[in-house]
Amino acid sequence: MNESELRELLNELRALPKENEWVEFKKDYYEPDLIGEYISALSNSACLHSRDKGYLVFGIEDETHSVKGTVFKPKIKKVRGEELENWLSRQLSPRIDFTIYEFLYGSEHIALFEIDATAATPVKFKGVAYIRVGSLKKRLSEYPEKERKIWNKLQVIDWSSQVIESASFDDLDPDAILKARDEYKRKAPQHSDDVDNWDDVTFLNKAGVTKNGKITNTSIILLGRPESSHHISPAVAEVTWILKDENRNSKGGLHFGPPLILNVERILGRIRNLNFKYLPDARLFPVEFNQYDTWVIREALHNCIAHQDYGMHGRIIIIETPDQLIFENLGSFLPGSVEEVIRRNAPPDVYRNWFLAQAMDKLNMIEKFGGGIYKMYTTQKKRYFPLPDYDLSNPDKVVVKIPGKLMDENYTRLLIERTDLDLYTVILLDKVQKKKQLNEEERKFLRSKKLIEGKFPNIFVSASIAEVTEKKAQYIKYRGLKKKHYQDLVVDFIRENGSASRRDIDDLLMDILPPILTERQKKNKIMNLINGMSKTSIIENRGSRKNPKWVLPWS
Repeated sequence: MNESELRELLNELRALPKENEWVEFKKDYYEPDLIGEYISALSNSACLHSRDKGYLVFGIEDETHSVKGTVFKPKIKKVRGEELENWLSRQLSPRIDFTIYEFLYGSEHIALFEIDATAATPVKFKGVAYIRVGSLKKRLSEYPEKERKIWNKLQVIDWSSQVIESASFDDLDPDAILKARDEYKRKAPQHSDDVDNWDDVTFLNKAGVTKNGKITNTSIILLGRPESSHHISPAVAEVTWILKDENRNSKGGLHFGPPLILNVERILGRIRNLNFKYLPDARLFPVEFNQYDTWVIREALHNCIAHQDYGMHGRIIIIETPDQLIFENLGSFLPGSVEEVIRRNAPPDVYRNWFLAQAMDKLNMIEKFGGGIYKMYTTQKKRYFPLPDYDLSNPDKVVVKIPGKLMDENYTRLLIERTDLDLYTVILLDKVQKKKQLNEEERKFLRSKKLIEGKFPNIFVSASIAEVTEKKAQYIKYRGLKKKHYQDLVVDFIRENGSASRRDIDDLLMDILPPILTERQKKNKIMNLINGMSKTSIIENRGSRKNPKWVLPWS
């Protein structure tokens, strides 16, 4: 653009009623990192609002849009000896196009960044994607609903589908291609004869791994030779397996790169999957379990590969401890919530790597159209095990924990005896056994089914479960005894000893109160019991307020 066109553009931007999601005015110079963050935010916001460009303008006052001019000259600015424009470009992923213009508006110097809207994937600066919310710059991962909308706009093009012009079929592992053929036939047995007659080019096109006979990022991730990884750099297609002991100390680990269709099996071979027996009461034969269901851990790992944000240039992590497996992949959880995914039991509306996910579905690696997460939950339920835990507290990472041991015997017995329980109910009971908070609606639901008792937040399994599982003693232990029983104990103690101090009563009752209560809660319960007995004249204080001496009124 010439200076006349630039002045006309600036007039149009200044005429906007206020800063919006795709325009940012700055009076003067900002730090290079902040400029990079704004480029990411404006590119993503321009895409979200169906604009071709976003604009970052220096020399304009925010509130009034008055032309103030700036001393900032980005074309000659350097960052540690490197030109600012080149430095910014290197930190952006993908490397979107932006143009820096410097011109005079009247006598005032203006610096204007014209930024292309993203067209492939949310733009990140130093591995983090940003978005504009009104006039504020925020991390995109904090607004999953906006991220989903961006992905919906970008579904036609995604990083995993991009062709690598410098790669060829020689970069693919022959054994990985054979494995892909076998899995394709397992997923679509009706095409087995056809697959055997297809050459590699035809087969990989049919499987959605290549595009028109050309190698894609998906091709390298799933089928690439180990030395072919450089074709997708700076993206990383690696899974790191870490073994830890019961104290969470690392006992070793390994990295696994392409071809992941083969190395997934090698990773699973590293995971110890112990067998143990469980003997419920009143059962003649024990129930045998493996720690982990092979399908569940395979699905969890394949989901990490399919949904990893490869633009963040990090590895997928698997941590194995004696009692659980932890899977970590980079990128926000696009569906928003696990509860919604399970409720719908349907494929998500959007995939971060749609091309990769489609290929993995055809190669029998993920349940793309069958609700993989839902199936993981139902499989754990059928095994009577605790359900998977999705930790979405870090907006830039998804952490899935697969328990490898039984936690609450009542929960396990209930699932064995009550096969009629639906998944929603089991999910809530799983929260109870894990001491997770339930909201009021969830508590009411479980109480209506007579599945829980106790006062919030100390909720535990109820007598109905205890009856089903023949664990009434366990129920009584957690529910506690009737109030009159505790009163009778206090009265009997005073009758035998003449009086009782507060310490005497604490020593008498603390150990028999429900173990689910904290020490403070137990002492409060005892204090309430004593006050109640005093008000109803069951006992009376003949000592001081500070040092009470509780006696029977008729003594």
